[in-house]
Amino acid sequence: MPFDTRPVRRVEARDDGPSDAWPATVPAVAQVLRDGLDLAAGVTFLVGENGSGKSTLIEGVAGAYGLGLEGGERQSLHRTYASESGLHERLRLVRGVSSTRNGFFLRAETMHGFFTYLATEAGASGYHEMSHGESFLEAMEWYFRHPGFFCLDEPEAALSFSSTLVLVSRLHELGRTEGAQVLCATHSPVLAALPGATILEVGEWGLRETTWDDLVLVANWRSYLQDPHRYLRHVLEP
Repeated sequence: MPFDTRPVRRVEARDDGPSDAWPATVPAVAQVLRDGLDLAAGVTFLVGENGSGKSTLIEGVAGAYGLGLEGGERQSLHRTYASESGLHERLRLVRGVSSTRNGFFLRAETMHGFFTYLATEAGASGYHEMSHGESFLEAMEWYFRHPGFFCLDEPEAALSFSSTLVLVSRLHELGRTEGAQVLCATHSPVLAALPGATILEVGEWGLRETTWDDLVLVANWRSYLQDPHRYLRHVLEP
């Protein structure tokens, strides 16, 4: 039987906190606090609409692991504005047998601030001289060098189609690397098509495991690309 090298086996509630206040009122968050969440080895995608709780869960798990809440590693101290939900304080991670504590949190909406922190405080300049997408890929290449626990919140936000395929290739490598584990929130059907990945669809039902072919996201993109006017006539015509 293969040796289990997952950095994180399970996410569960640390205590019985309030269930009538945000973010516990979000169905996906409520489900994790109530039932816990077992994390598979390799890559797990959270896919769902805006407001479904994907980013809140990613942020909470990243914070519970000790990663910077605005992005970064365990030792990242960079802070600009305290907007996090506090979910990380309510979560406990059941660690796997992996001895690594390495990890990285890519939070698309705060990466500019994180790159500024690297340039001014950590002596790692250069990211601001790259294009938006190039800086994302360069950061991921750097932080993915060693196995660890990687939380990615919409990493495709800055990427073109071809650059997203580059990320697919890198995630595929990580998924097959001993001691590496990825939890990724995405709106990209390209990313979610990664072979062998676990897909959790997030919505009013909470979290449910599904397949790429059965994702509402995939059905919507297929339908739109076949006939864009079917959608555009509802938003462009009076």
